[in-house]
Amino acid sequence: MAETKTTYYTIDLDEYKLNSSQQEDLNQLLEVCREHLENPDEQMVARAFKLCYLSHEGIERASGEPYYYHPVSVAKIVASEINIDDVSVVAALLHDTVEDTEVTLEHIREKFNDTVAHLIDGVTKISGVFKSRDTKQAETFMKLLLSMAEDIRVVLIKFADRLHNMRTIQHLPREKQLQKATETMELYAPLAHRFGLFNIKSELEDLCFKVIDPNSFKFISRKLREKRESRERFIEEFMQPIREELHKQGFRFEIKGRPKHIYSIFRKMQRQQKPFEEIYDLFAIRIILEDPHTKEDCWRVYSIITDWYTPIPKRFRDFISVPKANGYQSLHTTVITKQGRKVEVQIRTRQMDDIAEKGLAAHWKYKEGKKGSETLDKFVHWVRDILDNPRPEAATEFVKDFQLNLYQDEIYVFTPQGELRTLPQGATPIDFAFDIHSEIGERAMAAKVNGKMAPLRQKLEIGDQVEIITGNKINLNPDWIDDVVTHKAKSRIRQFIKQKERQVADEGREIWEKRAKRGKIEISEQDLMQVAHKLSFDSTQELFYEIGKGNFDVNKLFKSVKQFTGTGRIEEEKESEEQSVVTEEEIQQTYIDSARSLGDEKALVIDDNISNIKYSYANCCNPIPGDDVIGFISRTGDVKIHRSNCKNIHHLIQTDGERIIDVSWAKNIDSKFLGAVKVIGEDRVGLINDLTDILSKSMETNMKSINVTSDSGMFEGILTVYVDDINHLDRVVTKLHKVEGVKSVFRYE
Repeated sequence: MAETKTTYYTIDLDEYKLNSSQQEDLNQLLEVCREHLENPDEQMVARAFKLCYLSHEGIERASGEPYYYHPVSVAKIVASEINIDDVSVVAALLHDTVEDTEVTLEHIREKFNDTVAHLIDGVTKISGVFKSRDTKQAETFMKLLLSMAEDIRVVLIKFADRLHNMRTIQHLPREKQLQKATETMELYAPLAHRFGLFNIKSELEDLCFKVIDPNSFKFISRKLREKRESRERFIEEFMQPIREELHKQGFRFEIKGRPKHIYSIFRKMQRQQKPFEEIYDLFAIRIILEDPHTKEDCWRVYSIITDWYTPIPKRFRDFISVPKANGYQSLHTTVITKQGRKVEVQIRTRQMDDIAEKGLAAHWKYKEGKKGSETLDKFVHWVRDILDNPRPEAATEFVKDFQLNLYQDEIYVFTPQGELRTLPQGATPIDFAFDIHSEIGERAMAAKVNGKMAPLRQKLEIGDQVEIITGNKINLNPDWIDDVVTHKAKSRIRQFIKQKERQVADEGREIWEKRAKRGKIEISEQDLMQVAHKLSFDSTQELFYEIGKGNFDVNKLFKSVKQFTGTGRIEEEKESEEQSVVTEEEIQQTYIDSARSLGDEKALVIDDNISNIKYSYANCCNPIPGDDVIGFISRTGDVKIHRSNCKNIHHLIQTDGERIIDVSWAKNIDSKFLGAVKVIGEDRVGLINDLTDILSKSMETNMKSINVTSDSGMFEGILTVYVDDINHLDRVVTKLHKVEGVKSVFRYE
């Protein structure tokens, strides 16, 4: 194998012959390129395919398939679903070579060109050792964005790579699936949203949701299949008069009516706390005008629709006159049919639809002196702006702030000169000031909104005209951190806070050093860190900060240090430099072994084996037998059981992934579990009695609590009950639904 790897660099790739199976794979890729790309360089794509195959020869994926299937699949996604150019296809074919094989960037430049090498370098993960897994992910993400600011194709290839990994995620162990799905949901899906890659963003969310909460995914999928026929019939009836009128007036158009993706429906159920049956806007109707129709024609179509159906004024959005930051343009309106049903309609031209589906990938194709380049430049400027001097130690904070800026809705405000600025919803004059310039944000004293004095913390509205009044010196207030939403503002305020904290910590260290000198005691920084941990501080910096603030008595530290240095403590073993790097799996096994050593009479299934480990159920999500669950080994050694869709476990997967273990329910669990249901119905005398009678008498189910509200003849109640498992809870829902006056019952999150 090693001999092969040292010779394929010198192989003439144009002359190298593939076997029949590999040639078929190449032919399929070339066919995709011909169908979706303009004049692709087939010879260059073929050379890249051969180098891809040779460099990954003999390597298999977790599925058992040859590894080269993955980069070939990524290349097909780049060509067919993002359809950028042939250079991107080549980079996609070779995106893993520099990281996983002996191919170097110099080899890539020699065999292809600088552009291909640059794209591959941008997609390649950061190598090296970082303090924790989440820091490594954050650093990788920052590198990806920095590369993207130079060439947007870098991140488009990464989207394709992540999409194929998610499509084949079922071959990974459960805990690995959750780690990758959580990272994708929190970083890559929202970034795809910001890029305007609607189809990729939606598929990523659904694939992640399928991993994180498989039961809910299957439930909504089944419900959508059951309603498909009636949904298609309704769309046809709704559009018939519109279609006839559009034909009559000479429009060339396409009509699409498709359901919203599964995760968006789930989020709506969660947000509105309603069951599936009460979510009515499960689909949107899209009218796409073919060339040469223009944006003026979109308004004519809007007029035709509102002649037939009554529009809801509050649900009208004009993204044609004021496009989104990613260039999205469309008219959105919600109308009511004569049967009282609400329907969302989107109206756009074919080019608008291309940009709506492929976002900035479509803009990239028009950038050479054509329409779209302005939007692309604005987006790249936005990325560069938020990456302004990122500090490596703040990588995780950067990613957290970046996420917040990805999914938020936008508002449009104006400078005193009438310049339009786009900010996230919830932005304040402080955000506006930093958006104009960092110095203006730092020296902001007051604000005028629409000509009137206003607090700097006031939330801005669409159309506000904002003027910032500044002073001659820095006026940053640490309390502003909770009032700003943009990364630029948060980053500078956080930097200011850390500067202040460092000053206080330095004062605290000085107080300690004087006390230690007076007491004639010496201790190394490493040993002092152990003392800080014993005193429940995460670091000596935190300890000195509390001393500097006057919240912790330096004499207490002196006493602890004296005790520590005088007890004949055992020196910890120092690892040799030659020691091999510990893998994540070995770290995880260490945690599992430490958990096993605790012992307990209860049984938990871990990695398909019954294990006696002390465990408990997380109060944040109250898992019930039948729920999809995951385990987290705490620092005390016991295992916390969370539902796999729990937000807290998503955070733990990102920050302490090595502590996550795959668990499942043991059989014959002799315990009761807390479950909650929400009941909505018509208020009447005796309703609560009927509900409690059903539980206590008919089902012999004990209740822990009931929380009831009544308004305008409607009843809402949350019942917390003790159940055996998810099937028991489902029976409770079914029984309560039959009570007179009850309109809906569902599990309450």
